[in-house]
Amino acid sequence: MHRQGDRKLIDSRAVIDPDAELEEGVSVGPFSVVGAGVKIGSGTVVGPHVVINGPTTIGRDNRIFQFASVGEAPQDKKFAGEPTTLVIGDRNVIRECATLHRGTVQDQGITRIGNDNLFMAYIHVAHDCVIGDNIIMANGASLGGHVTIGDFAILGGFTMVHQFGRVGAHSFCGMGSAINMDLPPYVTVSGQPAKPHGINSEGLRRRGFSSEDVMQIKRAYKLIYKSKLRLEEAQREIEGMLEQTPSLKVLSDFLSESGRGILR
Repeated sequence: MHRQGDRKLIDSRAVIDPDAELEEGVSVGPFSVVGAGVKIGSGTVVGPHVVINGPTTIGRDNRIFQFASVGEAPQDKKFAGEPTTLVIGDRNVIRECATLHRGTVQDQGITRIGNDNLFMAYIHVAHDCVIGDNIIMANGASLGGHVTIGDFAILGGFTMVHQFGRVGAHSFCGMGSAINMDLPPYVTVSGQPAKPHGINSEGLRRRGFSSEDVMQIKRAYKLIYKSKLRLEEAQREIEGMLEQTPSLKVLSDFLSESGRGILR
């Protein structure tokens, strides 16, 4: 149960279920509803008119803006009320009218969100998604169920990712991209359906990748997209570059694990 000493941070017009657990320093604005089975970590600020349903666990120092819906039941016809969960890490920003849903028993039963992510207005994270760290989902970006998003990926406004899709780390999706196959790490795409347009060079430089690493990542991109090699042959070439460029391991692993094919 939330601590009585914290009542000054809980607006009197908010509705907090007795079985919700709010750590010291949690703030909840007027007309927000926090349901049973919700756990919220210290320093998290819940704005007005937010609905948080459980079972949901939210970490420390998150900021949730008005009209967001967090931890609601999945939009899946197979869902029959099972006690699935949503787990959110620390320091995420969830803007107006965002929707983040719990998992389903057909998967692991958990939707997982990491740390330091920015979810802009009207984004949607569906059931059973796995979201890494330092990701940006711009206004209206939407994920189907069972989607995985790697660290530092950026999804431009109104980007859509097909269910079971994977978006690799440090990739960049232009506005309105339709992602219907796996998007490898480091790659920039746009269009409907999305097509590759090189690597996310500027993003990599901003994150401290060396010029040599960026050059080798470009070389790997050309092996996949510009050479006449089959994908399996390009993979072997990239594996041979790992000792010199360890940052290519995330790309090599991604290609090895792709079960639905990559955007090409």
